[in-house]
Amino acid sequence: MSEQTVPAHGPPPHHGPEAANPEAGSAEASAPTPDSASAAGRGTGVPGQGRSAPAGEAAAARPWRPGQLELFVVGLLVLLVGQSWIVDRLDTRAIQTWSTVFVAIAVQALPFLVLGTVISAAITAFVPASVFTKALPRNEALAVPVAGAAGAVLPGCECASVPVAGGLMARGVAPAAALAFLLSAPAINPIVMTATAVAFPGRPEMVFARFAASLATAVFMGWLWVRFGKAEWLRIPKRFTEPGSGSRWEDFRTGMQHDFLHAGGFLVVGAITAATLNVTVPKDVIDAVSDNWWIGIIALAFLAVILAVCSEADAFVAASLTGFSPTAKLAFMVVGPMVDVKLIALQSGTFGKGFAARFSSATFVVAVLTSIAVGWWLL
Repeated sequence: MSEQTVPAHGPPPHHGPEAANPEAGSAEASAPTPDSASAAGRGTGVPGQGRSAPAGEAAAARPWRPGQLELFVVGLLVLLVGQSWIVDRLDTRAIQTWSTVFVAIAVQALPFLVLGTVISAAITAFVPASVFTKALPRNEALAVPVAGAAGAVLPGCECASVPVAGGLMARGVAPAAALAFLLSAPAINPIVMTATAVAFPGRPEMVFARFAASLATAVFMGWLWVRFGKAEWLRIPKRFTEPGSGSRWEDFRTGMQHDFLHAGGFLVVGAITAATLNVTVPKDVIDAVSDNWWIGIIALAFLAVILAVCSEADAFVAASLTGFSPTAKLAFMVVGPMVDVKLIALQSGTFGKGFAARFSSATFVVAVLTSIAVGWWLL
């Protein structure tokens, strides 16, 4: 039998009108004030109404507007279709030359750019990351060349390689192997090799030289990390989130759209720059730089860092830089997919600024030296 405690003196304590009339208190607490009602009404356009319109009605009421992809495709088609009309209206020889070089680079590179972004998006959407972890050896030194060679069969653009490498590290893959894959995937995949063969017809040695120099750079950088890398230099992502739309086909579509717009923009910038260099820079200046074998290599290596052309299209830009030695063009194609301004920014945000500074600087030096060695050997 339970006992109840009764106050010794006086009535039970009274805590105000809310305690005496609970229903009145709750009604008063829930009643909207004028300020809250007007604030809630501002979200819907109806005073005193706090709920927003359903998403379907909002989407139906919103007028359709062309996105970046539609504008990019329309603009490119206008340039291609109206090339002859534009050239006729711009009758100066320099502008005609500029237009011809720009359109030639864009038309040649665009099919490979589209194919590369399609394959890259398909791998991101449909290939689980566990495939990489199961295929690599447990020994870190042995995993580096295997991961580097995997870039030849698993193509991806430079932008996708950084988050993929971060995801591999988050799943327990050795950092050295993940970094080797980061460097090799956008540099030696079949799309890039085919584009290089098309850009340099009748010169298979350029294809072999690019493959050998790029793979050697990726593997050497992985081994360099095994020997000298420190854990405090690298900020490994704590977790890696898979594409989360719930539909792999939707992830494929959005990934392809992102990669195409991103890489297509840099392709246009690279084509514009190459055409402008061919037209505006005096021939004696280009000859002075290109005639010096060493200066030409360094100049095109730095140009690759600044232009940040997609690897599926950089061979066409390199081929258009007439006057430079084959080794200088090789350095342009080896450095570009591994070290450029957008990759440095992506690495800084993913792995830390300190890592990006050290890794990018070392990769640039190794890529240039490897290009010189392979160029001397094959070109």
